[in-house]
Amino acid sequence: MTDKPTRRDLMKPVQLLGLAFVAALFAGFVTLMSMGFFQTRPAEEIQRALVVAAVAAGATFIVTLVSVALLLLMVDPSKVTATIDRPLLLPTDDQDAAATGAAAAAPAAPNPAATTDPTDAKRPTRSAADGPDGDTAAPKV
Repeated sequence: MTDKPTRRDLMKPVQLLGLAFVAALFAGFVTLMSMGFFQTRPAEEIQRALVVAAVAAGATFIVTLVSVALLLLMVDPSKVTATIDRPLLLPTDDQDAAATGAAAAAPAAPNPAATTDPTDAKRPTRSAADGPDGDTAAPKV
């Protein structure tokens, strides 16, 4: 038997419902504790605490169930059983990895054709036909 779960194993409804139910119980208990249910209070405050705890538990149940179900739908069934034997953030090809590593290790050689003045690259070039304001003397067709 394989120790890797399939998508069918991941999406067992009983487990999804159980997880959502446990989260709802926790939210309800925390709400009851924070509203003073376990202290000596008047009956209307205890009833209000029960109602608020039921609403919090119900909302938590629904949100947890929908969130986990949507997260499980994002899993590609073919990738659940696939094994990954390489780091995830590295390039897939060995040549790309070698080129990336070599480029990062060696500094870039200066380009002799490049100008040394950084403002020259930002200046637009003008032809001899351009007037003093940069427009051409003859209209373009």
